[in-house]
Amino acid sequence: MTSRIQSAAPGSGEQASGRPPYPAEPAGNGRVHGHPGRVPLDELHETARRIAANVERVLVGKPDVIRIALVTLLAEGHLLVEDVPGVGKTSLAKALARSIDCTVSRIQFTPDLLPSDVTGVSIYNRQSGEFEFRPGPVFANIVVGDEINRASPKTQSALLECMEEHQVTVDTSTYHLDEPFMVIATQNPIEMEGTYALPEAQRDRFTARVSIGYPDQQAELAMVDEHAGHNPLDDLQPVSDGETVHRLIETVRGVHIAPEVRRYAVDVVAATRQVPEIRLGASPRATLHLVRAARAQAALSGRDYVVPDDLHTVAVPVLAHRLVLTTEAHAARRSATDVVRAVLHRVPVPQGTRP
Repeated sequence: MTSRIQSAAPGSGEQASGRPPYPAEPAGNGRVHGHPGRVPLDELHETARRIAANVERVLVGKPDVIRIALVTLLAEGHLLVEDVPGVGKTSLAKALARSIDCTVSRIQFTPDLLPSDVTGVSIYNRQSGEFEFRPGPVFANIVVGDEINRASPKTQSALLECMEEHQVTVDTSTYHLDEPFMVIATQNPIEMEGTYALPEAQRDRFTARVSIGYPDQQAELAMVDEHAGHNPLDDLQPVSDGETVHRLIETVRGVHIAPEVRRYAVDVVAATRQVPEIRLGASPRATLHLVRAARAQAALSGRDYVVPDDLHTVAVPVLAHRLVLTTEAHAARRSATDVVRAVLHRVPVPQGTRP
């Protein structure tokens, strides 16, 4: 089955002339210039296509979810996969991890899990008479946290420093994590039995949240035909490696975002703090994550510059899970997704200038 990486639909951010409204520089041959670690955009697109096709062998019929996962990976972020049991949350996380030839670890979050089970612990060595640090599973390029909201908030907080600063501090000693570093966590809805709500500080550290949802009948039938006899994860082979992903991330960092588009991103995030239905709006960290995700979306679309449509494409996955609604909004059955879409509709889109 072939995979597709969707591009942002042309909208107010593109002019009828077909020329880029927010030019970074004269771009040639699909390259982002000026850094030896970067790769051509066509190579980035091809590598992303291979990863997406690999993941889609496991998660059938969900190309939009896979695209957001790739955007999060290239934006140096962390992904939260939230949905009911049995729709493929863990399969998505493990398939993405296995598609990249790098160190991978998996943590099954349970109520009795301790912070030291995540970060590591210092153990006394009788022979040397000193304490030795035994690294925990967080010391990997990709960390799969299964059912993260089944652990206590105390254990969940063990990931805060790792996700934000890419380091672990144990007994006054700081240990840096390898690059790239990505946490892919799954969680069940908080209405499910035995779950704890993620603290706002931890939700804010996840770049994006996706919900897989139930497949349509055709995709579910294909899944039964292809997966009933064996687990496709067993046959999955890496199609990229950690060094290549690091170079792709360097390329995404070089994607140009014009001052008008940067201002638009700030205006969208600031607008979430002024909506009466919102008790807690998006943070400045959310603005940074929105811009990084928009850069990754632009690169996957084959452009070395960001347009407002890129921000529109990633705004809901990046912003919705950070918002805390008021009691009145819940009573009116308004969702954070509805609020983000209303904000995007209300904030004026910057008009492009001709190159």
